[in-house]
Amino acid sequence: MGFWITWALIPIVVEIIPAIISTIKLMHMHMHEKKLTPPGKWPYVSIIVPVYNSEDTLFDCIRSINNQTYPKDAMQIVLANNQSTDDSFGAYAKAQNTFPELILRYVNTDNGKAKALNTAIYESIGTYVINIDSDGLLEPHAVENMVLRFENDFSIAAMTGAILPKEEMVQNVKGFWHRILAKNEYYEYAQAFMSGRTIESSRDQLFTMSVAFSAFRREVLMETFLYDIDTVGEDTDMTFQIRTRLGKKVVICADAIFYVEPISGFKELYTQRQRWQRGELEVTHNYMSQSAGLKRFFNNFLVRRMMIDHTFSFPRMIWTFASFVLIAFGFSAWILLLSYLLIYSLYVFVAVVNYISVSILLRKYPKEQHYYVRLWWVTLTLPIYVFICSWIRLIGIINAMTTKASWGMRGINTEMSQLKNVVKDDIQTIREQRKKDRKGE
Repeated sequence: MGFWITWALIPIVVEIIPAIISTIKLMHMHMHEKKLTPPGKWPYVSIIVPVYNSEDTLFDCIRSINNQTYPKDAMQIVLANNQSTDDSFGAYAKAQNTFPELILRYVNTDNGKAKALNTAIYESIGTYVINIDSDGLLEPHAVENMVLRFENDFSIAAMTGAILPKEEMVQNVKGFWHRILAKNEYYEYAQAFMSGRTIESSRDQLFTMSVAFSAFRREVLMETFLYDIDTVGEDTDMTFQIRTRLGKKVVICADAIFYVEPISGFKELYTQRQRWQRGELEVTHNYMSQSAGLKRFFNNFLVRRMMIDHTFSFPRMIWTFASFVLIAFGFSAWILLLSYLLIYSLYVFVAVVNYISVSILLRKYPKEQHYYVRLWWVTLTLPIYVFICSWIRLIGIINAMTTKASWGMRGINTEMSQLKNVVKDDIQTIREQRKKDRKGE
């Protein structure tokens, strides 16, 4: 009995109890949220859009900027062309003619997203600098809500917005399994940004300001080393530069939403999560020595993050393979199945708790809230989705230790092909050894 209790104890202690406590805190914060006061005059804002082969999406992105409630004469838009080979410039020219009130600039930069961002930062002149990706859309109040947060709390140096896959695009996804994957991703993003990162932010422990949508006081940004061009986690590195190196405050503005395209399929999920994992490891390695000394080792949130995200990936792997071993040792398959159902039920419970809290937080966006509430059934599939992602992250840890850093991660087809070759070589080696042994006899 102790064996089964231990098995269930890990998710209860590490994930379920903290999730319940965080939800209670989140609801308390929501009920005591302060009303923000608009400034007498809206400050000037620079919006940076890195552009790379964005012909199909750039015009709509600029239109979402034009539809902002923020004064157009207080916005500068810098499009940083990152060596595009398509007609992205044509989309920019069309936007110039369509939205004459916008202050648009188009600058050519060196190859690489981090270099494009850094070049555009020097071109910016706003009090605040906001980065957005060229393949996404801003919610109409996004810029205004970000600036309101800055203007009402001068201790905030930088912030990230909330990122959600666009509802209409998720609904239009083709294929049953792809649609299931896209809806789980939507659910994951909603819970991660509205709930998870909001709690991290309240503790001054926000791990990453998403480079897809983040904002800075320009004076603080110029104190950093700008975006690191040598890591795939440049957004995480920037977060730690501001909070750890400069000792300034980094938060999330959950009222500022940026809509992105849903994931294109499992292949993208596989490379995306590995890239995130590698970036997280690289940045953690660089900054942990500055903030995780022996005296405060267990109080440091980086240590806890590494233990939960990485150390506890290995028990999942061990328990998965141990199931086959335990059956071989005579354990009842029914008992194992019941154990899995128990753990699955616990994770569903966590998903339901988060479902309730996030649906409350989305009340300011009735359309978004309605869609999110309709996806109640994802609470049943989310534990499986998270389990699959945890395996991909584990593979990312292994690849980070054995391969050189690269923005273009190896795809699943390439890795499966390499795995087959290794298995074939091993089988061939075993056969040759057996032949030698027979000849020796």
